[in-house]
Amino acid sequence: MPFKFIHLTDTHLANPGSTLYGLDPRVRLDAAIADINKHQSDAAFAVVTGDLTHWGEAESYANFADAMAALKIPYIAMVGNHDKRVTCLDSLKAAPSDPNGFVQGTRTTEHGLFVFLDTLDETSHAGEMCARRFDWLAKTLAAAPADMPFVVFMHHPPFPVGVHAMDEIGLKQSAEFAEVIAPYRPRIRHLFFGHVHRPIFGSYGKIPFSTLRGTNHQVWFELDAGAPHLASHEPPAYGVVLIDDENLVVHSHDFLDTSLRFPFEPPAGVDGRDYALNFPAR
Repeated sequence: MPFKFIHLTDTHLANPGSTLYGLDPRVRLDAAIADINKHQSDAAFAVVTGDLTHWGEAESYANFADAMAALKIPYIAMVGNHDKRVTCLDSLKAAPSDPNGFVQGTRTTEHGLFVFLDTLDETSHAGEMCARRFDWLAKTLAAAPADMPFVVFMHHPPFPVGVHAMDEIGLKQSAEFAEVIAPYRPRIRHLFFGHVHRPIFGSYGKIPFSTLRGTNHQVWFELDAGAPHLASHEPPAYGVVLIDDENLVVHSHDFLDTSLRFPFEPPAGVDGRDYALNFPAR
């Protein structure tokens, strides 16, 4: 069986009972957790790639922790541009911490070293990695065994994704990031990030990447640089990731989808063509 883990992002928890853009982010996170517990409880762990809260209050982190306590698998909590670093670390045992107090860390798995990065700049919605964070990353990659692959997680994408308003608040040090990881690119199996609230998949150089919709609101798909920056109530999602020695597969699951489910094959005694053309079958 492949190694499985869950990718969640951009939960944007507010204080208990509060709505955000007309939705209750706690209710939607609860629904994601219930779905994971019901269908994906054999996953090794979940990774939440930032924007755990929307305004960074202690009460919002307590709300997040209370929701995540229902999850039947362990999780790693990362920070995004809406988070507060110290409050996050004070509130969540699931948030890693490096020697400099950044929300960074690693997890060794049977399929390589998972590396979790802190791209938070508390003065801007754009991403930042300072010299200390880059130094930690460089030393972490260099210290790994020469044959060990990496899977990297961060909140901000380190390259433009084509959604202009989000590209303006991507990682500011994209060139520096590319330079630090350059010697290890062949060993990086996948890059996961959040921030964009869109299902996007592709390659960054030769590194495969993916990102997903958040669990509350989304960013509307628009590639025109002159278009307004719009949010939406598109369906939320979480990712189910399957890894073996050869492949890494990411499934984006719209966990609140209620569309009709039906068998491909007709019931006994019903012609297959009639079933397909005159659905629903009589």
